Amino acid sequence: MNRPSRLKWQYPVIAVVATGAVGFGLMHASAATVGAKKPGATALIKKNPPPALFSDADVAALAKQRQAQKSTADALFTQWKKAHGSRRNDRAFAAWAEKQVPAPPAKAARTAELHQVQKLAKTRTAAGKKAATWLELHGKKDIWQLYLHDQRELIPQSQGAAEKARLKTALKLAKTITDQLAARDKQPAPYVLDPSLRPDKHLKAGQKGPYSYPSRHAAKAGAAVTLLSAWAPHRAEDYQAMAAQIVYSRLYMAGHVNSDITAGTLVGDLVGDYLLNAAGN
Repeated sequence: MNRPSRLKWQYPVIAVVATGAVGFGLMHASAATVGAKKPGATALIKKNPPPALFSDADVAALAKQRQAQKSTADALFTQWKKAHGSRRNDRAFAAWAEKQVPAPPAKAARTAELHQVQKLAKTRTAAGKKAATWLELHGKKDIWQLYLHDQRELIPQSQGAAEKARLKTALKLAKTITDQLAARDKQPAPYVLDPSLRPDKHLKAGQKGPYSYPSRHAAKAGAAVTLLSAWAPHRAEDYQAMAAQIVYSRLYMAGHVNSDITAGTLVGDLVGDYLLNAAGN
């Protein structure tokens, strides 16, 4: 395990979590006073700090896979940019992006991927389950919002507000596209195909979903990494490392197979490219 490297990229999250208890108490009290207002990412992660996550070796293969997928997305996005320039049209872009995602693998290939997930499940440990559970809970948006909060401390308020709005749009657009593709392709999650992988899910007899192609976690991670890396290039390695942690956790706990991750990453990278290129907010 490359412990120094892992501590380096975990630091932005841990630094915020470790902020004085008095500050958290004030924030928590303020949120309670508002009543209907939901706690933000900072408060949520302070309340539930990250455990020790997976080693660099565990996530290395997925990290390389994610980086390779980015070049595919960039090449595809040039087609959209050539036809539309920097014009903003989220609905048209979503329809176009859906067409760029390949159909799920054939049944035999997906079955082979399921066997890989089943094999990985046999290696689970208590610490691994704890890490995967935390990443599943906070990996869709909280981690990325917290990273952006860390960036915004060092830039003009107006710029920070614009970036916050754009990240929010990116996460929402990634969700919209992956949900539409999942409804179209109807690929059951690994634990639906093999309920023994997640007995805690309490599936009903004959249940077909949830559907897992493409991965929503991977799509949101791809979009967030693309935006955050453009805004703070010196932190790009940290963001990539965290994204690899998140998508690995989805295989570890049988939420997805590898092709789900690949397709989701493609969606996210396309969304990130689109919102970096698009004019206006």
